Amino acid sequence: MSGRDLFCQPRRIRRGAALTLVFAGVLVAGAATGSFPDTGQAGGPGRKDSAGAARTVPRHEDVQEAAAEAMADGKSPMEAAERAVSRSGDRWGAVYSEGEYQEFQEALDGQYTGVGLWARRERDGRIEVTRVQPRSPAADAGIHRGDRLRSVDGSKVDGRPVTDVVSLLRGDAEDAPAGTTVTLGLQRGTRAWTETLHRARLSTDSVTVRKLPGGVTVIRIASFTKGSGAAVRAAVRQAPLGTGIVLDLRGNSGGLVTEAVDTASAFLDGGLVATYDVDGAQRALHAKGGGDTARPLVTLVDGGTMSAAEMLTGALQDRGRAVVIGSRTFGKGSIQMPTELPDGSVAELTVGHYRTPSGHAVDGRGITPDLETGAEALRRAETVLTGLGDPS
Repeated sequence: MSGRDLFCQPRRIRRGAALTLVFAGVLVAGAATGSFPDTGQAGGPGRKDSAGAARTVPRHEDVQEAAAEAMADGKSPMEAAERAVSRSGDRWGAVYSEGEYQEFQEALDGQYTGVGLWARRERDGRIEVTRVQPRSPAADAGIHRGDRLRSVDGSKVDGRPVTDVVSLLRGDAEDAPAGTTVTLGLQRGTRAWTETLHRARLSTDSVTVRKLPGGVTVIRIASFTKGSGAAVRAAVRQAPLGTGIVLDLRGNSGGLVTEAVDTASAFLDGGLVATYDVDGAQRALHAKGGGDTARPLVTLVDGGTMSAAEMLTGALQDRGRAVVIGSRTFGKGSIQMPTELPDGSVAELTVGHYRTPSGHAVDGRGITPDLETGAEALRRAETVLTGLGDPS
């Protein structure tokens, strides 16, 4: 699985949301923009998940009641809410302080505190730098893609989940602000060294565009933050006529569902993007009309493709709009709804699941590519686009 130290989640990593910007925008933003109506309370215990298995899920009012009782007793409402969520077994349920949730919202606006590194864990457990953000502390220090990250502030990172490494880089345990230092142990070939960086407040470029020698346009979406959909639509308009597009969603952990739907609208002429349920009520998301439906399109995915990125992939695959290449996606297809607690903290609880246009349940299953491949995914995409031919 791939990850990064930018804005995957609020600063202090907790339970379910530690892995991803959860689906639904993460529903707090989705509700704010009208993508998902705020249904109020979550359903009671004993509801079934997308596979039909019985599960116990806390209702929002139960968590609020636990927090209120703790506050009345002079105890921590947030800790009481965390215990309630933890006991429920809700895999993606989480509780955030007011400050953490505010930072989460800023992250969805494309802002984050960190050093500008993307990283992934290799099969042997090593942590490798996969991207360095230009003009970031990591770039200024001369850290390169392919460098091995051996330690963070003296803590060895080999074999650790990427989310743990993210937490160390960001200084989550001490809520480290911009300007604080973090010391990295690095290795490049036979050279090993340490680098002390100052964390900084950075802006993300969630959408990057490049042209391959053969004329193919590669649009990479790191996550769905505000403006991602518009950036994709602009890139599609500017792509040379008669050429194909590669939509690279590898390592995309999700984000704003509204932006994922807007991205789908760049390649579809209206129609269904996904269906979802909230407390048993069925809803649907639709693309806008007028998208480019003729240009050949390949979508790249991997095990780090999650949540809203899986929703987009499923829509393009089911609608016959794109050939999906890579490896099976993560399988995050549940929906979380937020509720504010008496002390200003926020609890997010699972209230439903989404499905692709053909009815495929993603949660716990992921999406299987049309063509499974590994490191050579981009090369295979070019070959497939050649076979799809000139859209004219």
